[in-house]
Amino acid sequence: MPLPPWHPEEFARRRPFLSARGRVLGSVRRFFEERAFVEVDTPALQVSPGMEPHLQAFATDLQGPHPDDRRRLYLHTSPEFAMKKLLVAGLPRLWQLAHVYRNGERSGTHAPEFSMLEWYRAGEGYRTLIEDCQDLLRGGAEAAGRRRFAFRGMECDPFQDWRILTVPDAFAEYAGIDLMATYDGSHDPDPAALAAEAARIGSPAHAGDRWEDIVFRLLFDRIEPHLGAGVPCVLTDYPLCMAALSRPKPDNPRLAERFELYACGLELANAFGELTDAAVQRDRFEADMDLKQRLYGERFPVDEEFLAALEHGMPESSGIAMGFDRLAMLCSGAESIEQVLWLPVASA
Repeated sequence: MPLPPWHPEEFARRRPFLSARGRVLGSVRRFFEERAFVEVDTPALQVSPGMEPHLQAFATDLQGPHPDDRRRLYLHTSPEFAMKKLLVAGLPRLWQLAHVYRNGERSGTHAPEFSMLEWYRAGEGYRTLIEDCQDLLRGGAEAAGRRRFAFRGMECDPFQDWRILTVPDAFAEYAGIDLMATYDGSHDPDPAALAAEAARIGSPAHAGDRWEDIVFRLLFDRIEPHLGAGVPCVLTDYPLCMAALSRPKPDNPRLAERFELYACGLELANAFGELTDAAVQRDRFEADMDLKQRLYGERFPVDEEFLAALEHGMPESSGIAMGFDRLAMLCSGAESIEQVLWLPVASA
């Protein structure tokens, strides 16, 4: 029978990974201090936990001073809405290491409560965030005394030049599919053409699949296992319907200003050139919640205060969320996320 995580013998096995985690956190703090970012600390309890259709949230009731004063709130899945309100308030560079909560997620790389490193730059493009990621990964590796990352049989060197790969090019290279030939630029494109391509390469679509469902499955099965082999990979230029909080690319409005970062096949970060149009954002939220209602029979409330902040005038900005525990895993050589958690959420 495995020992509990508080047992001295079990804790001693995890202690080297936790020590490395602490050194990586120190390098992260130095990174933001040197660049004049303000560290913020926003509430975990929010009106809306986030609007991603496939995420499950933890709900609770806020009890006021009177018995009939009760309001449904959620533990946030990301501090994004709160941090963007602070962009509107006037902070040009801000960062946060937040505990975030996602129900229904537990594996070697997922925990129901985990640490998200999130930061924003007002007046700077989203590709600046790639340089931030390079410095953070290299600084974390150096702090942990590591020159290369290794995870599940794959290695990569963060100190070499990184690979920048577009989503359409990744589909062409690893799946042999011309993705953009199947995409009309709408929020909910017809899946027929992509379903035919998926069947052609031996990955048939499921009954009722949307275009985006097929894309996610092909990404997971055919593309992500190759990303970050040798060097970290930045996967950029997502179809616009797959980026609910990002703005379109000015030179190609069918694509979004979004990238994800991979190292050793492990997704580390998700970045946007931020959408600032409140009306467009509301339409995207409603479409996402309509989808959530169809798929899971529930919807989350819209954070009207967030949309009011956008209406007031959020500056052109870029923002990114990085899984800090996953970064600690790579920098420490851990094989499981629970090796870099001081104590995991109870499983029984």
